[in-house]
Amino acid sequence: MVTIVIPAIIITTTGPGSIDWSLPSPFSIAVPITGILLVGLGLVLSINTITLFVLRGQGTLAPWDSTQKLVVQGVYGHVRNPMISGVFCILLGEAILLQSLHLLYWCVLFVILNLIYIPLIEEPRLERRFGQDYILYKHNVPRWIPRKRPWDATSKR
Repeated sequence: MVTIVIPAIIITTTGPGSIDWSLPSPFSIAVPITGILLVGLGLVLSINTITLFVLRGQGTLAPWDSTQKLVVQGVYGHVRNPMISGVFCILLGEAILLQSLHLLYWCVLFVILNLIYIPLIEEPRLERRFGQDYILYKHNVPRWIPRKRPWDATSKR
């Protein structure tokens, strides 16, 4: 919905190309490459996190089939919100590729909404659901900026 349906509606109603990325050759290739790399990174993060939810968390993204276990392995050992980071990358990549100021506004709005929602609603729910395990995880793994080395939950530090 966030990365396909809403951007499609925005592009359909506003049209692409409201940002002029005109750069002199050979730098003009940097714009589409940047967009493609961001979308690719976002897809890798999204696929990786969904896979971890299914295999490690024994559940899905769906609220009616949420994870049974707290997932702290893989990319989650580096950063607490890699799935949302993946969505940020996809949205920014789409805005760059389609040269759309309106998609860039949507990306910024989505970031702002998550900067509010995650600490005020999602994290307290996770604390209630997973208790001390989540609190320990939260104190050791940053919300947005990845750790260089993954946190090892078995070490309890």
